[in-house]
Amino acid sequence: MLSRENLLAALDRVEVNRGAPGVDGMTTAELRPWTAVHWPEVRAELDAGIYRPAPVRQVIIPKPGGGERMLGVPRVLDRLIQQAIAQVLMPIFDPQFSGSSFGFRPGRSAHQAVRVARRAIEDGNRWVVDVDLDRFFDRVQHDVLMARVARKVSDRRVLKLVRRYLEAGIMVDGVKQPSAEGTPQGSPLSPVLSNIMLDDLDRELFKRGHRFVRYADDLRIFVGSERAARRVLASVTAVVEQRLKLKVNREKSKVVRASAATLLGFGFYFTRSGVKIRVDPKALTRWKVRIRELTSRRWSIAMDERIAKINRYMAGWMGYFQLSDASRAFRDLEEWLRRRMRQIRWKEWKRFAARHRNLLALGIPERAAREWASSSKGYWRIAGSAVLQRGLPNSYWDDLGLKMLKPTWQRLRPAR
Repeated sequence: MLSRENLLAALDRVEVNRGAPGVDGMTTAELRPWTAVHWPEVRAELDAGIYRPAPVRQVIIPKPGGGERMLGVPRVLDRLIQQAIAQVLMPIFDPQFSGSSFGFRPGRSAHQAVRVARRAIEDGNRWVVDVDLDRFFDRVQHDVLMARVARKVSDRRVLKLVRRYLEAGIMVDGVKQPSAEGTPQGSPLSPVLSNIMLDDLDRELFKRGHRFVRYADDLRIFVGSERAARRVLASVTAVVEQRLKLKVNREKSKVVRASAATLLGFGFYFTRSGVKIRVDPKALTRWKVRIRELTSRRWSIAMDERIAKINRYMAGWMGYFQLSDASRAFRDLEEWLRRRMRQIRWKEWKRFAARHRNLLALGIPERAAREWASSSKGYWRIAGSAVLQRGLPNSYWDDLGLKMLKPTWQRLRPAR
């Protein structure tokens, strides 16, 4: 864990991931010069088994679907040490993890999880058990987790250090609060520990012959009938609560048809050629909320700068949702986006003279240009008019560099 090669790799990863400072205020940019001076002292404490992690800084962020999520931000020195631990634990535990587990594992991704789910549905498993682990990262019992880590880790100093990170506490308004259970989201060690904790559940599901997909604490089980699905939900709940000492959220856990199931922002639909992947409507709604912010008429910003911000968001969004087979959703979104952009242009022109002059320059006949330039209709109504669609067509926005979803989707869509 403390080899030079492992520590340098951990330092590189912490610097690349960046992130906010912890309770001591040190930034990732300050970590390397700090360790150049102080690392011998830290190393001596680690070797002696007396190193004490600092409490994490609590950060509360809103969840996309509502509610709040509490993150724990360790100080950057502790992020370095946790990353070093995670890098040696991963090769020990990961080869034995289930092939149906996709979260926080090298060479595995959310897209792979969604494809495996589609395959399970195509094979006739038309009912889905959606198991919601209630506040998983907050409820993990330390004794239960450490017993699973100790199955393959014999170094007592490492075990003690991992335990101390679990019990480091949380700093809230300058007051340290103890952490009797849970593993803070936001720490480099949490992902591998979560997979170690839930590996027993994976093994139990595999032993029972279930088709399932798990991405961190997001679990879907695919079965052939509603009756079987309800039986599986009851039995899995018992395993989670009795063996793992966790809690299943009974209000959010449910049995649904495959066509109503969602996974990691995607859903599924049936065609004559098989099961297809679509974007979850909630993800489409979140896209609209963000684009509405970026295309607000009240936001005074140059058009080229606005388009640059939109393009950055669109590239990231499509980089993930390119997996979808449903092109109609993308076409509808880009039509809606162009109409939002036409609103902005119309407002920028402001007065009759500017609107009349610009419409003429865009090829609109004199009579129509004069009529629409003097119109009192609302921005949205005019943005959807045939005149403005003709004056500001797709090619107009292409020339300004606005990246649309459909061409991106066609270019990036992976081979099946």
